[in-house]
Amino acid sequence: MRADAGRVRDAFPDPWIRLYSLKANGLPPLVREICAAGMGANAVSAGEITLAQRADVPAGQTALEGIGKTTRDMELAADLAARGTPVLWVSLESAEDAAALALALAAATRGVKQDVLVRVNPQVAPETHHGLAVGAPASKFGVTADELPAVIEAGGGARGPLRWRGIHLHVGSQLGAVDAWRSAFRVGLRLLELQRAKLRSFDTLDAGGGFPVAYGDDPAAVPPLSRFAEEAAAELALLPEAARPKRLAVEPGRAIVAGSGWLIGQVLHVRRREPPIVVLDTGMTELVRPALYGAVHPMVSLSNDGKALNVRVDGPVCESTDTLGEADLPALERGDLVAIGMSGAYGSSMFSAYNGRTRPPEVAWDKGRLTVLRSRGRTASLP
Repeated sequence: MRADAGRVRDAFPDPWIRLYSLKANGLPPLVREICAAGMGANAVSAGEITLAQRADVPAGQTALEGIGKTTRDMELAADLAARGTPVLWVSLESAEDAAALALALAAATRGVKQDVLVRVNPQVAPETHHGLAVGAPASKFGVTADELPAVIEAGGGARGPLRWRGIHLHVGSQLGAVDAWRSAFRVGLRLLELQRAKLRSFDTLDAGGGFPVAYGDDPAAVPPLSRFAEEAAAELALLPEAARPKRLAVEPGRAIVAGSGWLIGQVLHVRRREPPIVVLDTGMTELVRPALYGAVHPMVSLSNDGKALNVRVDGPVCESTDTLGEADLPALERGDLVAIGMSGAYGSSMFSAYNGRTRPPEVAWDKGRLTVLRSRGRTASLP
């Protein structure tokens, strides 16, 4: 995890603002480790702001973003601003978002200001699974360029409680190429330049995340972080220095935590069929990505290393979609252990207690030392 965080830092060094996306894995001990290495946090709810605070990440290094910000979320941002500890910025998704935040700030205290960005849908075709293509034209995320003036007006314009700082983009997750990301970055730069004619405070472009990781054995199957950084530098070089944003940001999540996470399951049944079916005691409640959109994770046996057979690996949940996919594994029996790799992102954070399942323990292995980061859940704590 430290090495992956270092690769992000090397690709996007200071003065780039690096915000770790908490939705990938918000476990406070991990967040504390990541942010201590030179990152802020990207939260999408009051709950995630609380997780950042538990990890000792200051509000001033935490951005509030996300399409589903509630009145409670806006009130928390307003309260932090009123106390003199505002979040880094709030990314607005709509005119309703802008009006709600302006109202919350007005109710908190007279004269307080909050920095904001406006999330713009770049309307590109990301090279990723359709369920991850948040920058596509039909996506629910962000406003169009034509809707941007209405957002600013709803927030009170230049004289209201919102300090308009720039544009926020996010193309999608697990991008298989850099083309759409580059196109979106170009859109953001042009919009920023146009708006600066009316709002001199427009000086920030947050390019989002989406940096991919290799879930298979071939790291060359996905573009490296350096390619994204190179494309950003090339687009910036086309602009006069006075027209370039004063602040640039990225929001890596998966790229930092995916590769360091392993989910360990125990074999419950082996169906001697064609192909054989291996049923583990872990599945979609601990790692929903394969059931949700067919994500593929590497799997290895921890119990033996005999001749490998192609098997289907399923979970214990009472749903036919509870499958972890196919893998080449040796002959297995009840009690054997299987490790599912690349599980550090969107495993823990998307856990479900469906079927009355308790949360598994989460353990860090650091230089041969094991530390329990979160204890096993108890049945007494189930709803």
